[in-house]
Amino acid sequence: MGKRSNWAIPYFIFLVLFVALPLLLVAMYAFQDNYGHFTFANIARIFTDTDAMSTFVVSLEVALENTLICLLLGYPAAFILSRKDLNKSAVTVILFILPMWINALMRTLATADLFGVLGFRLGKGTLLFGMVYDYLPFMIYPIYNVLLKMDNSYAEAASDLGATPVQVFTKVTLPLSMPGILSGVMMVFMPTVSTFAISEFLTNNKIKLFGTIIQENINSSMWNYGAALSFFMLIIIGLTTFLSGSDKEVEGGTV
Repeated sequence: MGKRSNWAIPYFIFLVLFVALPLLLVAMYAFQDNYGHFTFANIARIFTDTDAMSTFVVSLEVALENTLICLLLGYPAAFILSRKDLNKSAVTVILFILPMWINALMRTLATADLFGVLGFRLGKGTLLFGMVYDYLPFMIYPIYNVLLKMDNSYAEAASDLGATPVQVFTKVTLPLSMPGILSGVMMVFMPTVSTFAISEFLTNNKIKLFGTIIQENINSSMWNYGAALSFFMLIIIGLTTFLSGSDKEVEGGTV
């Protein structure tokens, strides 16, 4: 254990057992039939399964709406938190962290009970409320971190050159905060598509998301098709992450 690199061995073991191995098992089951024979039938079935495809479209719609709402609410909050002239207390930042200390399932159950007490009918509105409540901090903090580390001299220089506050924001602050926005969008959009507990409890399973379809197949012991649906989501997440990473590299090279 004399070498500093040896301290990475426990993390490497954890990575293999709890990240790489589960992903390999998902891929293995996705390309097998019930008898363990190699097949593409499970993957092909996804594109012919109208229930899965319609649920996937609904999931994308809900994810886009949730991401947009989180961005519209999260960016002003992150901007205020990052400005010392607007936020004079560090306690305000902690207040946004406190809900994340409670288990997400418990928060969802409490929200569903609250809607029941208030007499609200469970549906898409309550679903979006629960989504925003759960995922808003994941939009705020990436943007907050970028804005907090931003060099204020750029905004001051723009103001000295005659730019209005609106022009300073649109021409300087907003473009420089794009890495935080992209990170926040990724951290909100992808989990929303694949979640199932929030939609199950806040809509009484009236609205199914893609994660619900995966859960139903796994619970019905349809391991291979459930794994294929999971593998489909992994491919989409991987491609999206790769493309967003490529965009950042292009922007960095251009600057």
